Amino acid sequence: MLQKRNDLCAAEYPMRDPLSLVPNPRNLYVFFMTRKQKRIAMIGLVGTVLVATSALILSAVEESLVFFVTPAELQASTIAPDQRLRIGGLVAEGSVKQLGGEKVQFVITDTSQNVTTQFAGILPDLFREGQGVVVEGYLANGILTADEVLAKHDENYMPKEVADALKDTGQWKGQNQ
Repeated sequence: MLQKRNDLCAAEYPMRDPLSLVPNPRNLYVFFMTRKQKRIAMIGLVGTVLVATSALILSAVEESLVFFVTPAELQASTIAPDQRLRIGGLVAEGSVKQLGGEKVQFVITDTSQNVTTQFAGILPDLFREGQGVVVEGYLANGILTADEVLAKHDENYMPKEVADALKDTGQWKGQNQ
């Protein structure tokens, strides 16, 4: 009698094969695509990946851009407070002051405009008044807070942008005047 009852239950509620719950890959849409459709889908996928990669690279490059300006160009333009700058010119005579510890304040000039600069760190050995210098940092309240100071390394070297700015003002004392 018990056997008969189990047979009735089995007829009313048939047991499903546990593997039938797993989707059959043949039922997925991608397997019904033609070769042309698969090729177009692959090109679209690769294109999307390339666009996303390019966007990430461009945003990284944009964050690391540093614009070179002279003190005169800096005074004539408006700079965002978070904009990183590279300013070049000459260290003004009598402007280097020790502020305590390794903190130094000096003035960069292009003979027409001046920019007060503060730097906390060790200055290059060739840094001195009257020499060419390129400084990188951020401008806040009219004072450039520098995190890198580059001094010219020999008698003939001058960064191209600084040399061009000095030639424009008539202060260039290098070769090929």
